[in-house]
Amino acid sequence: MKIEKIQKTGSKYKIFLNNGSVITTYEEVILKNGLLYNKQLDENIIEKINSDSTYYESYHKALNLINKRLRSEFEVRVALAKSELPLKDINNIIDDLKKINLINDEAYAKAYTNDKINLSLDGPYKIKRNLEENKIANEFIEKALSILDEEILKNRIDKLINKKLKSNTKYSAYMQKQKIINYLINLGYDKNMILNRLENIKIENKNADIEMDKIYNKLKLKYKDDELYYKLKNKLYTKGYTKEEIENYIKNSSLI
Repeated sequence: MKIEKIQKTGSKYKIFLNNGSVITTYEEVILKNGLLYNKQLDENIIEKINSDSTYYESYHKALNLINKRLRSEFEVRVALAKSELPLKDINNIIDDLKKINLINDEAYAKAYTNDKINLSLDGPYKIKRNLEENKIANEFIEKALSILDEEILKNRIDKLINKKLKSNTKYSAYMQKQKIINYLINLGYDKNMILNRLENIKIENKNADIEMDKIYNKLKLKYKDDELYYKLKNKLYTKGYTKEEIENYIKNSSLI
């Protein structure tokens, strides 16, 4: 068989043969097999072209994946595994991409950490967990996280605490504190550092009386006298109000 012409179509090429068949392939395949000057093809060369085309189809899928955003080696491997390529081909693609520095787990860990610090609320433990899930080597993780010194973390925690205090006005001081601790731990911050920062902040609920009034008004529709008194105290305890706050509320409001 003879090549009649080679035509570029988008990012691919079409090879038109004199028997009427068309092979869709990639530039790398054309160059690798010398098709610009070798116009005569036998069955072995055609089989090799088809095999190489399958390889480079997956190679370009990996390139497109990386072009959207930087990927870890693990992410690329998972994506390539879906194409049912032989493991040998997957390893070769990974090696080829490493040679041109398009797969670099150390750079990935650094970029991921910077993005999370600048564009999210995530703390170091959460960042580390996510990097570990992407099979990043521990040495790269530790190096990436080393930019987070203690002062940076303290400032981030303080800002998050103050933000939460503004939005948790309906809760008791105790409940506010517990919610803040759980919130920050879930974001990946160290519990001891959180508690240390909370010691420097006075937590109070200016709307406590309003919230306790709501609870009282709801309970008084069902209960009276001593039963109302005990139901109210119990409910306020479960909401996180202290004994002193509850007694002061009951005494000052003269509701019972």
